[in-house]
Amino acid sequence: MSELSGKVQTVLGLINPAQLGHTMTHEHLTMSFECCYVPPSPSDEAVAANPFQMQHLHWLTQNLYSCHENLLLQQETDTVRDELFAYKKAGGGSIVENTTIGIERSLPTLKQLARDTGVHIIAGAGYYVDSSHSETTKAMTVEQVGPTVNLTDVIVGDVLHGGDGTDIRCGVIGEIGTSWPITDSEKKVLKATAHAQAQLGCPVIIHPGRNHAAPAEIIRILQEAGGDINKTVMSHLDRTLFDESELLEFANMGSYLEYDLFGIQVLSYQFNLDVDMPSDSQRVKTLAFLIKEGYEDRLLISHDIHTKNRLTKYGGHGYSHILKNIVPKMLMRGISQQQVDKILIHNPKHWLTFK
Repeated sequence: MSELSGKVQTVLGLINPAQLGHTMTHEHLTMSFECCYVPPSPSDEAVAANPFQMQHLHWLTQNLYSCHENLLLQQETDTVRDELFAYKKAGGGSIVENTTIGIERSLPTLKQLARDTGVHIIAGAGYYVDSSHSETTKAMTVEQVGPTVNLTDVIVGDVLHGGDGTDIRCGVIGEIGTSWPITDSEKKVLKATAHAQAQLGCPVIIHPGRNHAAPAEIIRILQEAGGDINKTVMSHLDRTLFDESELLEFANMGSYLEYDLFGIQVLSYQFNLDVDMPSDSQRVKTLAFLIKEGYEDRLLISHDIHTKNRLTKYGGHGYSHILKNIVPKMLMRGISQQQVDKILIHNPKHWLTFK
């Protein structure tokens, strides 16, 4: 582990953590999200079949998971390349790419994008939610049982040797996906994640199920399996934990707290209609609250771009939204430049550095 210790592992190789710069810790650059397709209502089927027109833009923004084509981000590599150039021009340095096995991870594409743009890209190892698990994945054990391939070895191999039959190495485990309730297959992946992290000393990032009880339950499973919670990010808190006392109780468990849906502002959250998705201004307000409560060292932010409509080509905000629009709002709302730098530069650096 001496080669990895104190370094960050990108798709182009190891770098010093100081080279990262401004970092978006939860993005996708190429993936398929078809596993989470939500059929449109009968009255919307014609719009869903041809959504990328100006008159349909609002519908698509509010129903982004009800159009098959919108879920095929892997078709937009040239567009994503242009967006990464814009991100770099806006001051961006690095992106953690959270696409895992089962949602069409393409490590060669990530490597080429990194070469073309000069943006540091850190790829993710492991598995997404149960609905994306193959029958082979579901049949795998956490660790070695007989001659069969096991989940822990696959994850460790992605980091040490390269994933998907390539020599392109992942630099983070995740996003590891869970549903709610957490399925048996997802529990096995969580345990394998903890075992792999214990071997590697590497960063982990989690996609919790859409229930307020999910984050704490995931932390419990990881801890019991030997995971390092201080090197673990809990994603999507902006659609998961809303009660301030419950949020602080979870924050005290020690993981990084990630608000990563900046740019998504919908009236009805298709995956959980009980959730009132916050606006970007409300997200900033929550960040200010957590800073006031002493958690500025544990905060991370990102966009989680995973559909076409959020690219600027289709009228979306793109990967530069936080740097161009959210940072000025943070400063306007009393978050200092030093605290902004901690959230966008220093916290990602500490999290991504191998122990």
